Amino acid sequence: MQVKIDTKEKFHVITIVDEKITANMTEELQNSLLVYLQNDVKNLVLKMGNVVLMDTEAAEALVKIQQNFYENNASFVVCELHPDLENFLDQHQLLEIMSATPTESEAWDIVQMEEIERELLDDSEPMF
Repeated sequence: MQVKIDTKEKFHVITIVDEKITANMTEELQNSLLVYLQNDVKNLVLKMGNVVLMDTEAAEALVKIQQNFYENNASFVVCELHPDLENFLDQHQLLEIMSATPTESEAWDIVQMEEIERELLDDSEPMF
């Protein structure tokens, strides 16, 4: 799987170059994204504008990856979904449980809002 990586101050932007993500690419997808949870900057924006087709297994893995990020207090936002892929995810009832935005800029906004929420929650916990 080919990707482009752009690192920002609070998140990484991963652009998938491939047009199709098949079931046999699922493990590679997981390994290449979950590694970011080990970094100081854990938040991830996944640009999928080039991806037209995705197997159900890969789509379900993507949802699990996103859940893994949130369980580790990190953001994971998918953006720029191709209309065909968006319809596919919607038909499989996966789109509604994903954090997805039309643009990269909106994805940045979500990451920044979630960072603020996490900071506020950390500050509101009692210090005993």
